[in-house]
Amino acid sequence: MTKLSLRALNRATLERQWLTERRTATALEAVEHLVGMQAQVPLSPYVGLWSRLASFETSELASLLENRQAVRGSMMRATIHLMSSRDFLAIRPLVQPRLEREVFANQTYGRKRLEGLDMDAVLAAGAARLATSPATAAELREHLQPLWPNRDAPSLAHAVRCLLPTIQIPPRGVWGKSGNPTMSTAALWLGSDVTPTPSIDNLVLRYLAAYGPASVADAQSWSGLTHLTEVFDRLRPQLRTYTDAATSRELFDLPTIDLPPEDLEVPTRFLPEYDNLLLSHTNRTRWLSDPLRERLLQEVLTRGAVLHDGRVTAMWKLIRQGKKSATLEIEPLTKLTRPARTAISTEAEHLLTFATPSTAATEIKYL
Repeated sequence: MTKLSLRALNRATLERQWLTERRTATALEAVEHLVGMQAQVPLSPYVGLWSRLASFETSELASLLENRQAVRGSMMRATIHLMSSRDFLAIRPLVQPRLEREVFANQTYGRKRLEGLDMDAVLAAGAARLATSPATAAELREHLQPLWPNRDAPSLAHAVRCLLPTIQIPPRGVWGKSGNPTMSTAALWLGSDVTPTPSIDNLVLRYLAAYGPASVADAQSWSGLTHLTEVFDRLRPQLRTYTDAATSRELFDLPTIDLPPEDLEVPTRFLPEYDNLLLSHTNRTRWLSDPLRERLLQEVLTRGAVLHDGRVTAMWKLIRQGKKSATLEIEPLTKLTRPARTAISTEAEHLLTFATPSTAATEIKYL
């Protein structure tokens, strides 16, 4: 099997993540190609799409959410994801085991708080409340507490949110608007139940198309699912295999995708908080050096990452003062060369133009 260097893996995944050049695709096509985008920070997918698409405007994604072509709900890794509505219906049943672990093994809401509880009855009560109108977590707690007065109401509401195919409805997640997380269900919001026959094989193939080459462990890290070895073994005849030169791990990929050259020049890109690129592999050394991977990963994820030459080189944060001013703070993680600083500053200016078009004064500040 061909051995792939760290740089080869870096370039291969950047290309299929649409980060080597901005693509002329729609926002819906991008969201589906990426098999969803992590979105517990409601507006982060807008920056993620801007970094990947040639002519993306915030109104495009806002319209998808308001027109119910895209939704936000608990998906991979039991975290909030932006998905196309058809993908939410097709994939949501597959991640149910991960969401069940989130409920019953959760130290805050699960464990003994749910012990001996008739969960079917709780979910039926939650579904009945949502059928009357969308509800916040607080409203779910208010409804469920009198029915189980000796139980922890936040735990009951958390179980309903995770175990039912709930969706956070607009205006949550709509650019320029705000609102508390308010839930409905797929059946109520989309007029359709989740698919009764989901395909785990198709999910793995789509993961490889967007994040490969990758190992079984990588796919499990991305999805939050376990026991995927048997899926890869079943798919092996239709997959191409490589070896990770650094770790000797077996890597899988689609045979229809040729890898880009290792010396491919890649542009500087700004990734939003919790971008899936940084969360979808067990071994993140294709993006982060070992010291950074261990010391700063959580901070990088919560603040946003700057990719230069395909590697995480800095963190960034946009600080707004209403429409009066906005400052884009950039904190380098390594000493920047002059060309690197120039490339980062240029992309930062473009980001400010995109994210703060009506702001009177903008500034780029290096920390």
